[in-house]
Amino acid sequence: MQVRDAMSSEVLVVGPEHTLRQAAQMMSERRIGSAVVVDPDSQGIGIMTERDVLYAIGAGLDCDTERTAAHLTWDVVYAGPDWTLTDAAAAMARGGFRHLVVIEEGEVLGVISVRDIMRVWAQQRVPIGRTASEQGAEAQV
Repeated sequence: MQVRDAMSSEVLVVGPEHTLRQAAQMMSERRIGSAVVVDPDSQGIGIMTERDVLYAIGAGLDCDTERTAAHLTWDVVYAGPDWTLTDAAAAMARGGFRHLVVIEEGEVLGVISVRDIMRVWAQQRVPIGRTASEQGAEAQV
């Protein structure tokens, strides 16, 4: 399976001047852990994650005055839509992060997270041991 099959294509985009609270509220409303940050005054994109917000709050910073530009990652690792899920998981493990921005021909197509990969792998999992019908019959007893 490829990244394009598991990624979220609805991407939250915020600007560098959004406050941490605004970014956190938008992520929370959408139940996602990251936002792509686009700065019209610079090339490239950044990513703001729930971990970035947590670190800022843990450091005692004011989430109503701190801007996303000061707390995001500009050195983003991108995934291609044709990568395998194993390739994406390996890149995340090597880099110590949980989100990859998916880019094709310079355009953001989506974001893939560890959760997306786990969801697909869990759905593909072949039960070991008892069959589903055996488990269901056991539950009825």
